[in-house]
Amino acid sequence: MRKQYLPSPVDTGDVQLPDYLECLTEKMARNVHEVWAEGRMKEGWRYGPVRDDAAKTHPCLVSYDELPESEREYDRQTAVQTLKLILKLGYNIVGSNG
Repeated sequence: MRKQYLPSPVDTGDVQLPDYLECLTEKMARNVHEVWAEGRMKEGWRYGPVRDDAAKTHPCLVSYDELPESEREYDRQTAVQTLKLILKLGYNIVGSNG
């Protein structure tokens, strides 16, 4: 019998992202999608109008700009939660001019 899994992410509800990190979230979201798509393609997946696990097709194997807004928002939330976790754990994020 498999033990029940209960996710327990770090609560970042009290973390407010500073304004200077807002522009970083979209760049991170775009990269989250690129990493996901690259991994799928390396596993033999390709674009298809519907997800088909047996045929390894997925409708989100397109550029970030072509994704439905709901999928881009999912990637943005991954980015936002990652940034909030970094701050919650006591790290500082410093931008560069280059």
